Amino acid sequence: MPSVTLEVDMGRYKSVALPVDQAEKLIIEVSKRLNVSSKDVTEALRIVRNFDEFYEYQQKKFKDYVVPDKDVSDMIRGAVVVDSLKLIKEGQERSVVVTFDRRVDEDIIVKVLRSLGYDVEVKRFSLDHMFMRSKPQQK
Repeated sequence: MPSVTLEVDMGRYKSVALPVDQAEKLIIEVSKRLNVSSKDVTEALRIVRNFDEFYEYQQKKFKDYVVPDKDVSDMIRGAVVVDSLKLIKEGQERSVVVTFDRRVDEDIIVKVLRSLGYDVEVKRFSLDHMFMRSKPQQK
């Protein structure tokens, strides 16, 4: 069983890197389980499905992430699912880092990843974690 890491940052945004086809399935399944059909979901799927065009755009604009359009009404309702996408190309391999909105429940993402056949490790980042790494070890 392949493994993935779900990273939860200080702002509670959740990110996971997957191959393009699996990223598409993940976005679809998470939005189904949340019973949400918002503009950001349709835009994120359009970006993933047209990977090569958006990858070129990302490179031309010197951007690390592509941010799907969101409706203000979706933001107010808490119906935003996908915050941003990072498109990665290494040789012939294409992958996507999907960053979910902070209001998306971590357990739903983990369950969907497991249903897609992944072993999931959750890694949390906090200020304490950052300071602990930068301080020299005392004996």
